[in-house]
Amino acid sequence: MAGLGTIINMAGILAGGLGGLLFGNRLEKRYQDTLLSANGICVLFLGISGCLQEMFTIADGKISSGKTMMMIGSFAIGGLIGEWMNIEMRMEQFGEWLKKKTKNDQDTGFVDGFVTATLTICIGAMGVVGAIQDGILGDSSVLTAKTVLDLIIIFVMTAAMGKGCIFSAVPVGIFQGAITLMSRLLEPVMTEAALSNLSLTGSILIFCVGLNLIWGKKVKAANLLPAIVIAVIWAFLPQNG
Repeated sequence: MAGLGTIINMAGILAGGLGGLLFGNRLEKRYQDTLLSANGICVLFLGISGCLQEMFTIADGKISSGKTMMMIGSFAIGGLIGEWMNIEMRMEQFGEWLKKKTKNDQDTGFVDGFVTATLTICIGAMGVVGAIQDGILGDSSVLTAKTVLDLIIIFVMTAAMGKGCIFSAVPVGIFQGAITLMSRLLEPVMTEAALSNLSLTGSILIFCVGLNLIWGKKVKAANLLPAIVIAVIWAFLPQNG
């Protein structure tokens, strides 16, 4: 059934969030702070590993790097577009709306948890590829594998940052569900080069999320999201790097 993978993914996020909420409520603040720092470090290295995988290649026993111009161009153009659209503010506004609708007005960390968790699990090639396969082939295996990763990530994040993280299931459902519905249109666009560019820029954004988790909000990661779209377009330009 088309869309089953996204439903499974959302269920996994909810399960991880509920488990983290039960676990986190039993921890003193110092334990929660340590858990948050540990989570930030893990997210940092998730981003770094993804970047290394896409930027470096080994040929004839030598390591070479690439995609530098694509990376710089995508983030420069995407950052300007994202700042103009003020995506970060709009995500926070949506988080505030969710907070009111779910009667969590007293939870001061709700919005921060929602935005951080959403950026961590929404960005990346795995969700895009999985949603396309789910829509065209009815194959939910990639999204099922993503569900396991998301469950663990949201479990830890919710234990450290609170119930706002659980509601990241909403944008995941919207994002992946939309891709599944448009899968036949998107399939020709998602070439190997486009997916590689998407994976690299997505990994850099995940690194930015980890940076913010450890050292406070230093980067408006949401405002850099259009870089992913620019990176996919870049794959179709002549002599893209």
